[in-house]
Amino acid sequence: MNAPVECRSEHTYPQRPVALYWGGERYPVIAIERQWRDPQGPAFRVRTAGEQSFDLIYLEAVDEWRIEPA
Repeated sequence: MNAPVECRSEHTYPQRPVALYWGGERYPVIAIERQWRDPQGPAFRVRTAGEQSFDLIYLEAVDEWRIEPA
């Protein structure tokens, strides 16, 4: 099974999401609309190639991603 979020990581993890998996489909990220620090970890609002927006929140304590349609 693929990881739910693919990220570019140079200095820290996660630095920049490049794709996400939702409903069994892979969605390339074409834009990061917003980036912030959630109490649980780094968070991103992204727009995919299909013009859908998602909030991606990395849960540092459990090393998992939470994906929510925005």
